Amino acid sequence: MPGGEPDAHDNVRSMADPAGGAVLLVEDEPAIADNVIFALKGEGLAVEWRTLGSEAVALLSRKAFDLVILDVGLPDGSGFERCKEIRAFSQVPIVFLTARSHEVDRVVGFEIGADDYVTKPFSPRELAARVKSILRRSRAARRPPDAPAPSFIVDEERARIAYRGSVLALTRYEYLLLKFLAAHPERVYSRAQLLDQVWGSSQTSLERTVDAHVKTLRAKLHAVAPDRDPIATHRGLGYSLSEEP
Repeated sequence: MPGGEPDAHDNVRSMADPAGGAVLLVEDEPAIADNVIFALKGEGLAVEWRTLGSEAVALLSRKAFDLVILDVGLPDGSGFERCKEIRAFSQVPIVFLTARSHEVDRVVGFEIGADDYVTKPFSPRELAARVKSILRRSRAARRPPDAPAPSFIVDEERARIAYRGSVLALTRYEYLLLKFLAAHPERVYSRAQLLDQVWGSSQTSLERTVDAHVKTLRAKLHAVAPDRDPIATHRGLGYSLSEEP
């Protein structure tokens, strides 16, 4: 890829794996663009390349990106002005690429909304590392508050289950029964299905065994949270474990 010519029909290079993040590169020099794309691809990032600022702004208005790398000296105008246009409708992180190393240019870049400022010549690998760092910070800032811990935490290695932070003292079949129900919350299982899954037998004569184990499990769960009853009885059908808030 490095040193190759741009696609003549649309000046676009795309990487197929967006899992690491989608980056829009706005750079009119093909050799620089190729090296940057190669470095970003090595970090698992998907990249689209445009050579004109106007094309980049138009693309951003209709498609979401996680970060923009924006050259300051573009054929159709200053990257600074394009940044202002982008900031009018988007807070996507922006990294400037520029041959200008004067302090005043860096200050202007940051003042109009840049997240980083990289001067030419530069290391594409260092640029990729900076991009990854900005993406991590951006995602952390957007991350919603931590979700509440699940009511049931199954520790298979130690063969134990914690309920609302308290480790339960369970018999073998109590553990296996609760583990199975916890793996399929809200799903209703008949006594025969539970016998088959937990005890390895679906004989009708043993269905009372399920009822007995449900009863002892409920007592142990009630001891931890007296106001809760996570095991629901569905008359004529069986049992399920509810997803508690």
